[in-house]
Amino acid sequence: MMTSATTDLIRVIADPVRLQIVTLLAHETLCTTHLVEETGARQTNLSNHLRVLREAGVVETEPCGRFTYYKLKPEVVEALAADFGELAETARTTIETDRKRAC
Repeated sequence: MMTSATTDLIRVIADPVRLQIVTLLAHETLCTTHLVEETGARQTNLSNHLRVLREAGVVETEPCGRFTYYKLKPEVVEALAADFGELAETARTTIETDRKRAC
């Protein structure tokens, strides 16, 4: 069963721009300037998306002079993947046992 934390996390990364940010940060640590260039989003819009990701615990910040770099927290993605793995295993068991509710 998916927890409310998992459901909240899915809502956070379901936004196309936030998913793009997560994907970019999986490959390298980037600052806001890089993320604006890569996503094409306006800086204020991007900052709002980064705030949502930070508050959800998906990314963390690293100050570097006058810039702020963002890093993806891999353990969050791993936990989400594990939840989906469990869901897939439940579905596999359901199919194998031909379990269905009578009408």
